[in-house]
Amino acid sequence: MFKYKIRIISFMEISDLFNILHNAVEAENFGKKISLKDMANELGIPMRTYQDWKLGRSNPQAAKAVIKMLSKLEDDDIVRVVRKLSKLGDKK
Repeated sequence: MFKYKIRIISFMEISDLFNILHNAVEAENFGKKISLKDMANELGIPMRTYQDWKLGRSNPQAAKAVIKMLSKLEDDDIVRVVRKLSKLGDKK
């Protein structure tokens, strides 16, 4: 499974990741559409920056590093990491 994950990530563009994540967040929101502006506000970044990421006009280097690190983990470990990060974000 480890090799499979890395192969997927290597073919995936950063914009694909942001689009998949955006759609997943909308699905968790009972399918209610979330605007680029609202998502950017939630992330604490300018809307134009988020738009550029989604359209592939700009690739945040940190996102690439995070993807590579996550690809080295098993699914359950990824879920644990994301939950820890979410809890840290809630404290701020």
